[in-house]
Amino acid sequence: MTKRTFLVGKLLIAMPSIKGDDFERSVVFVCAHSKDGAMGVVINKPAPRLIFADLADRLKIDHTSEEILQLPVMLGGPVKQFQGFVLHSSDYATAETLKVNTEFSLTATNDILLAIAKRKGPTRKILALGYSGWIAGQLESEIMRNGWLHCDADAELVFGTMSANLHDAALAKLGVSAAMLSSDSGRA
Repeated sequence: MTKRTFLVGKLLIAMPSIKGDDFERSVVFVCAHSKDGAMGVVINKPAPRLIFADLADRLKIDHTSEEILQLPVMLGGPVKQFQGFVLHSSDYATAETLKVNTEFSLTATNDILLAIAKRKGPTRKILALGYSGWIAGQLESEIMRNGWLHCDADAELVFGTMSANLHDAALAKLGVSAAMLSSDSGRA
């Protein structure tokens, strides 16, 4: 019997075999993973023409800072695409916050958006609409079929890298470049 690898707090990096869908060249931060399935948020796919100011207007949130208004919103995944999720540093928490590890937390309530608007939210954050989910065994199967690589997540990589560069930066953390990858799967 093989030991199950739990990927909580790791980054999934899409392999070239994932083409033409929402996950092509995506990087997913894994927030939960157990024998029952997995949940994560795509953190490098900006929603077209959508920034925090748009969410603030829709939710009637008063805002003060132009910098905060310009925060991009990511397409977090195909599940619950109209629900907001904030992956953030662990310096902010409410009763509803999921503490992923010592560096990262996830909150999916309007309270965090209000706190961000008032500059009382987490110091580092990624806003997303929707999330990515896998049923029991599905993610492991996709990894075995050469769909994903994974690496440790650190705050500088996650929060300090431009979304357009994150796929390549995550691969570089593994010592790999996109040119080295194949879309063919196999086992040695």
